[in-house]
This record gives sequence, structure tokens and C-alpha cells, in this order.
Amino acid sequence: MRILLIALAITLISACSAVGFPGVYRIDVEQGNIITQEIADQLQPGMSKRQVRFILGTPLVEDTFNRDRWDYVYTRRNGLDVLAEERLTVTFKDDSLVDVSGDYTPAAFGGSPEAETSQDAGAAS
Repeated sequence: MRILLIALAITLISACSAVGFPGVYRIDVEQGNIITQEIADQLQPGMSKRQVRFILGTPLVEDTFNRDRWDYVYTRRNGLDVLAEERLTVTFKDDSLVDVSGDYTPAAFGGSPEAETSQDAGAAS
């Protein structure tokens, strides 16, 4: 009888955690490196890894098999809902920055200045 009550209690507790309680406030959780177009625009071809780390911070993901690629990811969630996700990948060759790609590509690496201006205007409104 006691085992049956314990099993029932465990089942009820796990069911409540899966459904969630109505009216419970969930905070926004931010993970990763916050990167803006203004920060990305500071990157220039030929920068060293040390200079890039100074500007962008420590990368969230350093590829174990390719030490010349760093991935910066920023995610903001509310519970299971993803509110924002931004990515930036920097690539090096012989400790020299050769490529930047992702959501905020600097004009020095092929990003269009018009798109950067429109992103900034959209964020301001």
C-alpha cells in the first residue's frame, strides 16, 4: 500500500511539472555574448585572436576540431519560448581574422552599410 502511494505521489508531481502552474511568472533568461552591429563593426581584417577576444569576449563555442573558428551565440528565452537568437562566426587563418559571418556582418567583411542602418533604425522605433 505504501509503495502504491509513493508511486501515485511521484506521478502527480511529475505531471504538474510537465503542465506547469497557471499564473507562474517566468523570467527572461539570457545566455551567451551580447553582440550588436556597433560591436561587430569594430572588427577589421587581419586582427589577432587576442584583439577579437577583447572586442567580442570569450566565444561561447570554440570548435575543438577547428581552432580557427569561433562561434558567438546569444539567446534570450522565456521558459521554453525563444525570444531572440543571434549568431556571429569569426574565422582566422594563422592568428589573423579573415572572415566574419552571421546576423551582424561588418562592412569590412562584405556586410552592406544600408542594411546596418536599417537594422539600427528598426531597433530604435
